[in-house]
Amino acid sequence: MSKGQGKCDLHTHTQASDGMQAPSVNVVLAKDRGLSAISITDHDTVAGIEEALAAGEEYGIVVVPGVEISTRSGGKDIHILGYYVDHKDELFLQRLVKLRETRQLRNGRIIDKLQGLGVNITLDEVINGLGRPLLADESIGRPHIADVLVHKGYASDMRDAFDRYLAEGAQAFVSEPRISPEDACLWIREAGGSPVLAHPGIYGDDTLVRDIIKRANLAGIEVYHSDHREEEELRYLAMALKYDLIVTGGSDFHGARQGVVFHGDIGSVTVSVEVLEQLSKSIDK
Repeated sequence: MSKGQGKCDLHTHTQASDGMQAPSVNVVLAKDRGLSAISITDHDTVAGIEEALAAGEEYGIVVVPGVEISTRSGGKDIHILGYYVDHKDELFLQRLVKLRETRQLRNGRIIDKLQGLGVNITLDEVINGLGRPLLADESIGRPHIADVLVHKGYASDMRDAFDRYLAEGAQAFVSEPRISPEDACLWIREAGGSPVLAHPGIYGDDTLVRDIIKRANLAGIEVYHSDHREEEELRYLAMALKYDLIVTGGSDFHGARQGVVFHGDIGSVTVSVEVLEQLSKSIDK
């Protein structure tokens, strides 16, 4: 992983999903960090891309239209990144609406579980915590819920909120039925994009990772990520070489909550801009 000119951060989130900044602010931060390119990869929505593209034109930063699709496989939530998707493709947009509806169901069930544990929060409080209206094509995520848990004293910080309540296996964790990684790859390719397996180290199951690689029509794997240790980077780099996958990376920037940057800061994990050409070429395969 590296920083600087000729580098790109291919994993950032904005207010369109569970990030803290407007899409244009992510672009400005990329400019400040000396990056050449950035991708906006919000959860199950492309609502932030137009603003980011306009900012990219203004500040001389290449903006890669992206998305991070929520899937389920092997009893785990698996995320598939899509790069260069046509963010105006009607079928793709309709499909993303269905995914956000699943998110809304999950959020309601999480709140129900929390209330059953004696945690007195509501979904309205979570939405009001945004400090602005929630737009129709935006999505609420677990970090928003964690934010309220911290503010109301049910957790000491974001990490504690996830460990205690929201992470997989925690007391209030919920996973609704989702599409498969194979379907996500198909949707991304049908929208003109290039699908990449996100942060494989987070899943804690390399057998499952290999199985997904063999079954799904992936173009790449996110070898470099803020939550990957060096030994994981080396392991997934070897996996990428074995299965002829493009090596990608990004910070998974969400912004700062309670003064702590969630995952990593923009530009803290990058890859060469040459990866953009590789991803673009993979679209026709």
